[in-house]
Amino acid sequence: MTRDVSHRPHFPDWAGRNFRLLAASAFVTGLGASGAVVASAFAVLQVGGGGTEIGLVAAARTVPLVVFLLIGGAVADRLPRHRVMVAANCLNTVSQGLFAVLVLTGRAEIWHMAVLSALGGTGQAFFAPANEGMLLSTVDSTHAARAFAVFRLGVNGANVGGAALAGALVALAGPGWVLAVDAMCFAVAAGLRSLLRVSPAALRDRAERRGGGLLGDLRDGWREFASRRWLWGIVVQFSVVNAVITAADAVYGPLVAREHLGGAGPWGAALAAFGAGNLLGGLLMLRWRPRRILLAGVLCVFPFSLPAAALALAVPVPLLACAMLVAGMSIEVFGVAWMMALHQEIPEDKLSRVAAYDWFGSVSMMPIGTALAGPAADAFGLYGALWGCAGLTVLLTGAVLTVPEVRRLRRVDDPAGGRTVAQGGQPTPKEPSGGIGEGTASLS
Repeated sequence: MTRDVSHRPHFPDWAGRNFRLLAASAFVTGLGASGAVVASAFAVLQVGGGGTEIGLVAAARTVPLVVFLLIGGAVADRLPRHRVMVAANCLNTVSQGLFAVLVLTGRAEIWHMAVLSALGGTGQAFFAPANEGMLLSTVDSTHAARAFAVFRLGVNGANVGGAALAGALVALAGPGWVLAVDAMCFAVAAGLRSLLRVSPAALRDRAERRGGGLLGDLRDGWREFASRRWLWGIVVQFSVVNAVITAADAVYGPLVAREHLGGAGPWGAALAAFGAGNLLGGLLMLRWRPRRILLAGVLCVFPFSLPAAALALAVPVPLLACAMLVAGMSIEVFGVAWMMALHQEIPEDKLSRVAAYDWFGSVSMMPIGTALAGPAADAFGLYGALWGCAGLTVLLTGAVLTVPEVRRLRRVDDPAGGRTVAQGGQPTPKEPSGGIGEGTASLS
């Protein structure tokens, strides 16, 4: 008797089993985590805290994230990445579950929230490099741009939907239930990620190529990172750009909204426009495959300055929303281009360590930027500080474009001329994955 397969879902050839599991689990955790950001702030307010306490709980998550990122990258290149991801998800399940129980039972105190947020940040420090390394090693170079665009579309859609649902659920049932949903999302994601398949041959190959110890792995990752001017140049750029844009969005935006735009409602609409731009940018990158991937990506960093400039001019809400929409689109173009560059230029067995240095550089200045936002506004005025945010973004982006490798690096499958790599040397071939997952190619 033949089996009816007409109703089985059909996936593109490039969307192998591992990629589908990674995309689905990222969507699930995105829904929960975006809601948890809203819920944790309201949980602090529910116990009588204010802005200072909300900042303390947020910082408690960020500090261990920065401290443990490099170690997390080395561990992810030393152990099976999917197991590191599952362990991190389990830690987040426990921390968010305890957070939810304390809030629901009325026993939560600020120090409880800070400690549990720190545990969540520790889990994220080990998860992020492993996840990025696993994702990059699961996609073949021919379809990398489309795969990364689809992955980011799912994550951004989850973030937008999760934040909206969390706001409604907090109002209806309170923040504790949103935190409980987040814990369940982490548990579901851990289950999905436990199903990832990594061939024994790939694990043996990675074990043979790694260094003799954790410090040796960190030094090896640093050499891989520092030897590429395009890599460390863009990471340095974003260490500042992320800090000033975060300050503009988290601190200055609400202040301008209160004074000139009509309050939280219009500011929320502007943020929603940014989320819509993320989705449109992802749709664009499903079809557009720029030849000079880094040049296209870095040129799209210039529009990051538009929201800060629009806030500095106190433009009407529709113009601010347009600026946020364009910025949201541009960040997706850069994000996909950046993932393509890492995918084709970094050897597979070093992906997580390089991703850790990338994450470290990108997030380490954000708490500093937020902390200095108030003093900068006092020193230069609110609108002067906003022009400073916009100006720094433009200045640093222009500086990165002076790096020849940023302008010249091409897609690996571009018939016009292959790759340009760090310091203008010979191309560094990606090493075979050894058969990681289904649907992967020899280059991973």
